[in-house]
Amino acid sequence: MKTFNEVVNKHKDNLELYVPVVGRVHGPSHPEFYAVKKEYDAMVEKVNSDKLIELKDNFENLRKITNDYTVPSDTCETYEAVYTMLQELDQAYTE
Repeated sequence: MKTFNEVVNKHKDNLELYVPVVGRVHGPSHPEFYAVKKEYDAMVEKVNSDKLIELKDNFENLRKITNDYTVPSDTCETYEAVYTMLQELDQAYTE
């Protein structure tokens, strides 16, 4: 089982690249992704700070916004990849 920090290191570069792109491409037809991006940005800020990381509320919000990381059927593989990576982070954080 991977630790949260290992999963963060595994996905951070792709998430930094993909989240803004998915927001630009799919945001107009899937405005919920703007809320996903807002939560993601807040989490990045917390992880990058030297403070104790408390992400429980962020992950709860992401689960609600995404209907437990359910990918809309009319989106691309990159959208799916973002949800998959966020779900993997969520699982690593809660275990």
